[in-house]
Amino acid sequence: MTIEEIKNYLAVANTISFKLPDGNLVPAHFHVTEVGKITKHFIDCGGTERKEEVANFQLWEADDYDHRLHPEKLLSIIELSQQKLSIGNLPIEVEYQGQTIGKYGLTYVNGGFTLTNKQTDCLAKDNCGIPPQKQFVNLARTITEGGGCTSGSGCC
Repeated sequence: MTIEEIKNYLAVANTISFKLPDGNLVPAHFHVTEVGKITKHFIDCGGTERKEEVANFQLWEADDYDHRLHPEKLLSIIELSQQKLSIGNLPIEVEYQGQTIGKYGLTYVNGGFTLTNKQTDCLAKDNCGIPPQKQFVNLARTITEGGGCTSGSGCC
């Protein structure tokens, strides 16, 4: 999800909720304690210099059980951070405290935000000797959908 997408959802929302990847909800008294821009400048294992930027939202909960963040308040925080930090329309990464600080992607499902698991990856597989993933083809389906094997079709 990008900054502009979340702003569009917040503009018409009555409440804000965040669901964790395991299906549990972030407690309703959460705070968004930071909206920022994170720049990661690095060299991958193949020696290629890379730069990535994301907008970072940090969700935090405390013993402030009466607190509720309203959509218009979060929208104003996002807009202020766009002005002050030149965030633009970056993809969003969310930090949330579990056993350690977790980093998540963000989607919008059924009227609420859902934190999505992120995965690490090798960005230079060809330089590391990691073969590309093989594409698996269901031959029975291919033959059925293609009308069966015929002479010269290459499927036999």
